Amino acid sequence: MKEKVFVVDDEEDILNLVSLHLKRAGYQVKEFKEAGSFLQEIEKERPALVVLDLMLPDMDGIEVCRLLKSDSKYGDIYVLMLTALSSETDVVLGLELGADDYVTKPFSPRELVARVKAVLRRGKGESEAHTVEIKGILKLDFEGYRVWVKGKEIELTATEFRILKILIEKKGRVLSREKILDYLWGNEKYVIERTVDVHIRHLREKLGEAGCFIKNVRGVGYRFEA
Repeated sequence: MKEKVFVVDDEEDILNLVSLHLKRAGYQVKEFKEAGSFLQEIEKERPALVVLDLMLPDMDGIEVCRLLKSDSKYGDIYVLMLTALSSETDVVLGLELGADDYVTKPFSPRELVARVKAVLRRGKGESEAHTVEIKGILKLDFEGYRVWVKGKEIELTATEFRILKILIEKKGRVLSREKILDYLWGNEKYVIERTVDVHIRHLREKLGEAGCFIKNVRGVGYRFEA
């Protein structure tokens, strides 16, 4: 069965463009020009993912994201935000609220479809396996805390391994430094965000060729992308 994607954007040209390319990629698509009709529709029909513009005429897209991610009925619906290049603050806030990824305008339709595919793949349970292999280069044993690059085992600290594990489990999703800190240390507030950058740098160095899978998203955080 084709997965359902709802697209919410008040610019008709963008709405048609996104819808056209998603349909060509094999998704069922419904279009909405404002938040109100979208919120009414998800009461009756649940999409797998929402492509959500942050500038809507009747409600701030950030608020729509907040409503979705704070409601247990809709919390597992993936959200990909569309945002202007100048809206870095909105991007960070959206990701903190639980949005799964973002694309800046103007964008390549092929890139947007690729991002949608990457986000939806995360829901198919591939990270639940005890062992994960990526591109024939990187292999992880989640239970044994072991990592191999091109068949050669490398030594990671427990913290480095946990960072790599969470990035792979959330593959394709941008994780802010604060989210990574929350995962690692919870409420230990004395740990600063700069700590994440240091661990990521060491992790990339140890991974060698596989280090390129860890992408830096300027001003936001990190994403694992093979």
